Amino acid sequence: MSISTLMTEQNQNQVFLQLKEKIINRTAIVGVVGLGYVGLPFAVEKAKVGFQVLGVEQNPVRADSVNRGQNYIADVIEEELQQVVQNGYLKALTSFDQVPEMDVIVICVPTPLTKNLTPNLAYVESVTHSIAEHLRPGQLVTLESTTYPGTVDEVMRPVLEAGGLKQGEDFFLAHSPERVDPGNQRYTTKNTSKVVGASDPLSLEISTLFYQQTILHVVPVTSAKVAEMVKVFENTFRAVNIALANELMLLCDRMDINVWEVLDAANTKPFGIMPFYPGPGVGGHCIPIDPHYLEWKAKEFDFETHFISLAGEINRKMPVFVREKAWRVLNQFGIAPARAKVLVIGAAYKKDLGDWRESPAITVMKLLLADGANLIYHDPYVPEIQVAHRVLYNTELTDAVIQSVDLVIIATDHGKIDYNNLIHKAKAILDTRGVTRHLNCPKENVVLL
Repeated sequence: MSISTLMTEQNQNQVFLQLKEKIINRTAIVGVVGLGYVGLPFAVEKAKVGFQVLGVEQNPVRADSVNRGQNYIADVIEEELQQVVQNGYLKALTSFDQVPEMDVIVICVPTPLTKNLTPNLAYVESVTHSIAEHLRPGQLVTLESTTYPGTVDEVMRPVLEAGGLKQGEDFFLAHSPERVDPGNQRYTTKNTSKVVGASDPLSLEISTLFYQQTILHVVPVTSAKVAEMVKVFENTFRAVNIALANELMLLCDRMDINVWEVLDAANTKPFGIMPFYPGPGVGGHCIPIDPHYLEWKAKEFDFETHFISLAGEINRKMPVFVREKAWRVLNQFGIAPARAKVLVIGAAYKKDLGDWRESPAITVMKLLLADGANLIYHDPYVPEIQVAHRVLYNTELTDAVIQSVDLVIIATDHGKIDYNNLIHKAKAILDTRGVTRHLNCPKENVVLL
């Protein structure tokens, strides 16, 4: 081994050891790019244990809210946000100018789909280029955004190495997919096990060490691709099983069988089954999107992911079926769609949340409006929504409102709704979530999906 090679290895080892020491001593400055549903809870968690956190949020309204200690994410406790901001452990920025000061940079940006259901990595690519302009030796970059296997190694790494620095030698690169379940009171950022993958040993070691500082159980895997595949499989698993429940519901509807009774009975088996239920469709930032990332990537290997494709097709059809069943219910009263007044309960994609990204309730509303229905909605967590080209505002759920409509559609099963009163006052109810099935009251006016 030449003297120059030995010196190079010593320098690389020194870079690694310095970063390792900073992480252990919690003197490392942590950058979090994107202070949304994933980034803000993560930033607060790191700040709570003493890391100096700089959040890069290009939405100036959000950045200003963080710097004033004003929370906008349900999974963040406002008092904790205020405390870390007041103590100087968390600060929001709107540019990448301070990237050189950061020792660890965690990317938490959206990974949506295009109109053609193909991956849109515009945010990841833009952020990677911005980081690359300021990249210095001794930094760790991790991607938390869900994506297809190969994104870190094939998309991010070449951009970061373009300036001459090398992964695993000068800087470190890993993927640790987020496992955020919005509204989950039991499993939070801290106690949800975390998968970490990197394609070189030093990147894997340093990224695992970093996540171990605030997360109780970290699961290292052998590459970034494995970590990426883990995440898309997790969400594909749910998408496929929800689609199975939806397809069973469609069959039971034709056979005049109560699918909810079937599923409730099946789920009493103590082994070999897991509860999944039908609904108006799937929503949120994961299940409607992430399986298509894997479906798209598989085509590169001349492989058709039939289950994933079929599951997506079934789940996307559900809002249409809700519309059809709604008109079926109204037809019993001789009411045409164009003359119907309909109240939709819930705009959010999930119970007790205000997040309406990809919400099937919104798609149902679009379809009802297109049919000419007089539509109103109630959601205690969503004050206003945009449906097609219209802005709708939350309607207070009074007895007078309930009694004034021809049909109530329960699209989201929020816990704040008095369903007994709803059943008592409404002329007809279409329950797409099965929330009324266990209520101990007469339900002659309730139709389950």
